[in-house]
Amino acid sequence: MFRVVIIEDEEPAARRLFKLIRDIEPNAELLASLESVSSAINWLKENPHPDLIFSDIQLADGISFDIFKFIEPGCPIVFVTAYDQYAIEAFKVNSIDYILKPVKKEELQAAIRKFRQQQPTQTVALDMRKLLEAYQPQAQGYKNRFVVRYGDHIKTIQTEEIAYCYTEDKVNFLTNHEGRRYAIDSNLDQLENQLPPQDFFRINRQYIISIRAISEMLAHTKGRVLVKLQPPARHETIVSTERSAAFKAWLDGQ
Repeated sequence: MFRVVIIEDEEPAARRLFKLIRDIEPNAELLASLESVSSAINWLKENPHPDLIFSDIQLADGISFDIFKFIEPGCPIVFVTAYDQYAIEAFKVNSIDYILKPVKKEELQAAIRKFRQQQPTQTVALDMRKLLEAYQPQAQGYKNRFVVRYGDHIKTIQTEEIAYCYTEDKVNFLTNHEGRRYAIDSNLDQLENQLPPQDFFRINRQYIISIRAISEMLAHTKGRVLVKLQPPARHETIVSTERSAAFKAWLDGQ
């Protein structure tokens, strides 16, 4: 039996990928199809590791590399991504392969062949560290200031001044630690990649918050967390269910 886990936030893409895997490996068994960083962390904590993981990089609640900062994968990983800007050379470490979307059967076949030939389970943890180290220089392009607007004026705000960013009525704003709100052209997806992840976390589709802005946290329904911010936010700020596990790990400095 060839046991696989797929980490992919687009269900049709996950189904198509497993169909291709079954075409190549008829005895393949799909142990889990996971859609987010948090669900992958939870599943990998609680279940025996598969033979091979196929993982997209950009997920709904973050980047899949974050999963393997918290969890030793225990098996080789094949990254399947449409984002060729993600340090492709970094994926060439031993026991790790990559495939660009749309997935071609011959490329998938080559990745599985590499796994069959090598199966270097003893070096997975070491190689994942190499991958993360190789990715870090790419990730260091975080911005130290942003151009913002208030009325007819334009100014710059230093990153450390930002308490949180949010979207409201299709307009994006950032609020500084003094409670002043500014409009910003970048959307939250862009800001998420521009802000240093050790200091900022996207708690849901509407808000990215600074760890320095958290004044209180309360348990909420369905495993969610209600976060109270200082300065106070204009909306209720609740960590979404799918982001809760990653949020708690972020708070813990992992």
